[in-house]
This record gives sequence, structure tokens and C-alpha cells, in this order.
Amino acid sequence: MEEAKRILNDIKNRNLKPIYFLMGDEPFYIDAISNFIAKKVLTEAEQGFNQMVLYGKDTSVNEIVSNAKRYPMMADYQVLIIKEAQHLSRTIEQLASYAEKPQATTILVMCYKYKKLDKRKAAYKILSKNGVVFESKKLYENQVADWIKRLLTAKGYQITPKAAALLVEFLGTDLSKISNELEKLFLVIEKQTEITPSHIEQHIGISKDFNNFELKKAVGKKDIKKATRIINYFAQNPKDNPFVVTITLLNSFFTQLLQYHGMNDHSPKAVAQVLRVSPYFVGEYQTAAKNYPMRSVSGIVSGLRKLDLKGKGVGSQNMSQQDLLKELLTVLF
Repeated sequence: MEEAKRILNDIKNRNLKPIYFLMGDEPFYIDAISNFIAKKVLTEAEQGFNQMVLYGKDTSVNEIVSNAKRYPMMADYQVLIIKEAQHLSRTIEQLASYAEKPQATTILVMCYKYKKLDKRKAAYKILSKNGVVFESKKLYENQVADWIKRLLTAKGYQITPKAAALLVEFLGTDLSKISNELEKLFLVIEKQTEITPSHIEQHIGISKDFNNFELKKAVGKKDIKKATRIINYFAQNPKDNPFVVTITLLNSFFTQLLQYHGMNDHSPKAVAQVLRVSPYFVGEYQTAAKNYPMRSVSGIVSGLRKLDLKGKGVGSQNMSQQDLLKELLTVLF
């Protein structure tokens, strides 16, 4: 995030490089940087003659280089953006010769999503020397809540840990999707507001009471009444609460609980580090460990894996989501 900010600030201050090679598994920052260049380097009047977008599937490195060597018309720069450049992976090393002496009046942007250049090869070394090579790395799930917090702080908002956890539980690690949902909140919530689960329920449509986050919490406390209410809600709203998401989260929770039982140091800092969770949620594992001894946890993990297979049609005859959820309760309690 900090490296992306630095690149955006340099572009804003007109400290421009002739090549931006944007690569990696997280498309959010690749899109953010390329879109910023598309909007900010040229004026609207200049863009008509001096901004071009090509797609990796429909072009070649030779064609890209040919376009990059053109001169701008009535502007200081031309901008050439290559989207889906990962489709050029077999020939991308050919870009090295252009990168050795890039056109000073061309801003070439390569959006190389879900792949990376080999750092040992010439293209990476030359591009790094004469341009910007940015690797956008995928965040681990336990890092996303902190990312949400930092993003909101930069926008003038705050968020409760539970609200951030709701977003992660519902939207996963897709930063673009999370960002789009947060934009909905910015339209209706004033700055300096602390975003709560109620805001998320009202404006994004995620139930603050009936979700996998609350189910996991109820299971950890062995609160069978609350867990049953949530399971029944899931059965009545299957499209919004797919079984595969529920079973995956619970399997992950009990697998982490096995790790917890195997630890010698149960301090919040150690638990958060080993389990890769926010310190805010360490208490849930401490509570669950008291309710589920190691032998019990091992049996539940085995039961969840078998049920997961049934959900995928292995060893069962197309069980309905309602039947799968009922069996889930018997595995957990």
C-alpha cells in the first residue's frame, strides 16, 4: 500500500517514468495506478490523440513497441496502456530491448495481472532500472481488516473491529470488491463517522446478526440455541449464505483451534501471530479451547471434511443445503 501511494504521489507531482510494469496477484493496485495514469497524465483534450489502450490478447510486443516509439501530438506525452498484458507472458522478454532505451515522451503502462516477471532475467532488471516495476501482492485474510482500517482512515472514517470482520467474512480478500462496497457507505455516511455493523447491514446488506462470523462465535461458545437460529436463517436464505462458504470458514476455525491446543504460549500476541488473526479475536479461540478439548476438535475437523465432500456431491445423493446444515449441527454439537 505504501509503495503504491509513493508511485501515485510521484505521478501526481509529474515525476513520471517512461515505463510502469504493474504485476502480481492483487489486481486492485494495478487498476488503481493504471487508472490514475489514464486520468491524470494528459488533459481531456490531449487524450483524444495521445492515449491508447491495447489488450494483451489482441496485440504483440512488437506492436506495443511500435506504438510506444511514436511521438505525441500537441502534448508533452503520449500514454499507452496495455491491459491483460499477462497474455504476452511467452514473449514478454522481448520488451527488454525497448526498455534499454525507452521513448522519453511515452508513458507505457503494462498491466501484468496474476503473473510476475522472473527477477533473474534481463527484462526485469532493465525495466527496474529505467522504469517502475511494481508487484501487487495478495493480502492474507488476517491482513485485510487492517487494510480496510487504513483505507477508511485515509478517507476520514473509522470502523469497529467487528464491522471490519463482517466485511472480510462476507467479501473475502477481494480488495476491489471491498472498495466498491465501501464507496456505497461514503455516499450516505458523513466523514469522521465510526462505521459499525449496523451501517453495513443497512447500506451494504450484510446481516449483522445472521452471518458466518456470528455463527463461528456462537459455536465457539457452544451456544447451540443461537447457532441453530443462524443455521435456520441460512437454510431459508441459501443464495445469500452458500454452504461452501460456511463449511470452509468453520473448517478453518477448528483447524486453527487444533493449532491453538498445540501451542505452549497462549498469550494474545503469540496466538495472533501463529493463527494469523487479529488480536481482537484471540478471546474467541481462548473460549472455544475451553469448550472443545483437542480430541473433540479432531473429531469435528474430520466430520467437517466429510460433510464438505457431501456438499460437493461425493458420497451423497444431491443433499439439499437444508439437510447439509442440519447435519452440520450434529457435527458441531
